[in-house]
Amino acid sequence: MDKMDNNLKDKNDNDNKPVVSKNDLDQKTEDKATKPIPNHTQQKEAKTNHHHAGNILQTTLQKMFPSADKPKAPKSSKNSSITGHESEDERTEKTQNTRSTSKQRFQKLNTGSHVHNLQPKKVHRINNFFKDFGIHGHNSVDEKSQNESDTTKKKNSDESLSGKYGKPQEVVGKGAFGIVRIAHKTEPKVPGEKLFAVKEFKKRHNEPLKKYMKRLTSEFCISSSLHHINVIDTIDLLQDTQGNYCEVMEYCSGGDLYSLIISSGGLEQNEADCFFGQLINGVKYLHENGVAHRDLKPENLLLTSDGCLKITDFGNGECFKMAWEKQAHMSRGACGSEPYIAPEAFTGKWFDPRPVDVWACGIIYMGMITARHLWRCAKENEDFNFKIYLESKKHGECILAPFQRLSDKRLRMISKIIEPDPSLRITAEQITEDPWFSQLDICHKPQTKNSHLHTNTTCGVNATNQQPTNLNKLTIMNMV
Repeated sequence: MDKMDNNLKDKNDNDNKPVVSKNDLDQKTEDKATKPIPNHTQQKEAKTNHHHAGNILQTTLQKMFPSADKPKAPKSSKNSSITGHESEDERTEKTQNTRSTSKQRFQKLNTGSHVHNLQPKKVHRINNFFKDFGIHGHNSVDEKSQNESDTTKKKNSDESLSGKYGKPQEVVGKGAFGIVRIAHKTEPKVPGEKLFAVKEFKKRHNEPLKKYMKRLTSEFCISSSLHHINVIDTIDLLQDTQGNYCEVMEYCSGGDLYSLIISSGGLEQNEADCFFGQLINGVKYLHENGVAHRDLKPENLLLTSDGCLKITDFGNGECFKMAWEKQAHMSRGACGSEPYIAPEAFTGKWFDPRPVDVWACGIIYMGMITARHLWRCAKENEDFNFKIYLESKKHGECILAPFQRLSDKRLRMISKIIEPDPSLRITAEQITEDPWFSQLDICHKPQTKNSHLHTNTTCGVNATNQQPTNLNKLTIMNMV
């Protein structure tokens, strides 16, 4: 069974430099220490002593610039710590390593609770620096004039986005529907800066305008109507200087769950339980408000530095029930990533989208534990592992190796979630009512159940609206 991303791991393996042992470094250091100084160095020093004019100039420069003749700090090298000379970069790296060691990624406390310490991703602005000066890092006189003209024409759009949320800079995510950048907003009266995630919707090549606007409005209307601790907070929808529509969201510095799984090689059991509990709470909220995500996967689950999980990317989301309706609408067709798609979505028949989200939650949970996909796709005729799973379910036991890592209580719950028959599959609400789930140590829980709900008819969903959105589907269509 393949790991979650063999290409990414192969790339990391190729980038790793060969490891040099400490004995090899010690031998190199001893050889260097015992090796005599070359004769040309001695001649150079002797020659320098005979040039009085050079000495006078050097003395004058020392008086004018005291730091000009100071010996430079040795460059960072692998044997610097062995020889006793430690560079500034090494000291900084050692300090960072000490801090990261003192703060483990997941810590269980004596009180029975736990804390998450997720290191924020390092981002760089060098690419954006060249972008500001043109595509190739330079501008001619004509290009500068053209840029000034474009800036004047699009001043209002620039002020609406950059003025309100800062200029989008570093790219932190890419997908089929656009890219995500970080916007840095500085306030004169507030120290530091506030960060926002800005998703730039790109119009595909030869994509009809009507389809582009439907995709854009669908995602924004759904996400902006939802307010839950485990759902990403969507703030605004604006146009940038290039005319692209940008969705402004809260920024999660802990990265996505996929990157955490890959870098750690699998999460600890209690750590995975916490993230799973937050995911189920978020999915339950979506289903209660008539929304199905339909593309749940670790890449679409963002994390804050203290371990709060946020469901994001509603590009494939759909409203299966409006606020005034009692009967849910059925869906048809498969969308999302194949390893997380439920088997009923591949049949071509109509199905309830809610069990599809629940199925994906179970696959994600197993991915957190094993750092592997259970199967490539849930098709009996195409995937051997899934075929074995179906046969084992008929006999009432899971014989696949990944399931053997689970305790009896966890295996019982996951078997109900990854149930091939959607009519027998457990719901998100039933999961939260299970005794095993109630005993999980879940941080970042929703405050109260169904508190201060009111109907938001923008997309026909019930949501806790903390702030009214500035745009709805009608106003967005009028902008084109």
